[in-house]
Amino acid sequence: MQRIQSYLRVAAPRGRDSVRLGSFLATFNRQSDNPYLNYAIPDDGAEPADAEVAALVDAYRTRSRRPRLEYVAALAPAVEPALVAAGFTAEGHLPLMIYRGTGDQAAVDGVELVAATSDEELRGVAAVQWEAYGESGSLPERAVHGLRSTLANGGVVVLARDAATGEAAGGGLCTGPHDGATELTSIGVRERFRRRGIAEAMARHLGQELRERGNDCVFLMAAGEAEERIYARAGFATVSTILHISQA
Repeated sequence: MQRIQSYLRVAAPRGRDSVRLGSFLATFNRQSDNPYLNYAIPDDGAEPADAEVAALVDAYRTRSRRPRLEYVAALAPAVEPALVAAGFTAEGHLPLMIYRGTGDQAAVDGVELVAATSDEELRGVAAVQWEAYGESGSLPERAVHGLRSTLANGGVVVLARDAATGEAAGGGLCTGPHDGATELTSIGVRERFRRRGIAEAMARHLGQELRERGNDCVFLMAAGEAEERIYARAGFATVSTILHISQA
């Protein structure tokens, strides 16, 4: 678990501002107040004083961001009580899963998976994710730019598309690896393509692809029990939990 937490400390600041506040590494996205792009990670074994927590809250409020953390709770058990005492509420303990698959690739009828590299392919992935995660308004260029940055950092972006029409059906990615660890994230499927096994196929494809590139720690955070079952079928095993916690 320490490898994953160490990876998060390296990956979270990519494309964001970051500030060290006592035993916390706080990250801030300048372009978006999306809480999943603005969060802090405590040091392993941290026992933060009230003043540290107050400084963390102030740093986020000053930037018009919600004070929020994502971390492996088992590695810093004293942090959650300190946050709760300061008015934080747990959003959830998400299943933390690592790829243990055999490499078997089950095809989805009428759907092909491709490594997204061209502008058209990346825009297709961004459009799927924008829709699947319930974002409003037109697709911003920064969403496509973020995928280009993923590739530039050594990550992989996958596009699932209708084999007959070329229509984008799903998308997902693995972030740029560090010390053999990489996070599988942002799996999304357009509503009319759901319940066909596309999310499972993309997760399995990404897990196997990153493993073949020499990464032995391909991990993800499942949103809930239903997603955990999907990823389990794709070859991922639950090893711990990630705490998402924030102050309203």
